[in-house]
Amino acid sequence: MNSARTIFSTLSLALVVSLSGCSWFGSGSGDGDGLSESELAAQREGRFGSGSIPTAEGEGMFADIHFGYDSYAVDDQARMDLEKNAQILGQQSDLKVTLEGHCDERGTVEYNMALGAERARAVKSALVAAGVSSKRLDSISYGEEIPLDPAHDDAAYAKNRRVHFSIGQNVALGETNAKY
Repeated sequence: MNSARTIFSTLSLALVVSLSGCSWFGSGSGDGDGLSESELAAQREGRFGSGSIPTAEGEGMFADIHFGYDSYAVDDQARMDLEKNAQILGQQSDLKVTLEGHCDERGTVEYNMALGAERARAVKSALVAAGVSSKRLDSISYGEEIPLDPAHDDAAYAKNRRVHFSIGQNVALGETNAKY
């Protein structure tokens, strides 16, 4: 068992090192293949460049989707939460949401931005597969920048590895969904 972990860790490290000189998680074409480093920088600048850094929010009407360490795989618990969120979106057809990808503080800033983007993309794919229109779903990665729990322990890290649903504009009217 330990030798399998050692091999997996070594292969994972080799993958990270090989990706460090090029784009993260794909070609960066913006069509679901991944984000390039320049796209990550532009996305981060767009969210933080004006100085208006959002604060972490806990769950509201939607459940946060949590992930394992260094993963964007949707596990069984996350799938159940996604199904509940898809039902809410089905009942509230005028809602548009932004899927905010978050990570814990371990890993480089660049890696965590890419991982947060992959987490948001995985949640978006699952919601679209459940029948939610992709036009109602935006995504963004905050990486490690906005922790829900600022502590430096495993419990805090688990809370911070998430995709948060942020309610956006009314799709039909272009109005903010303040009542939700």
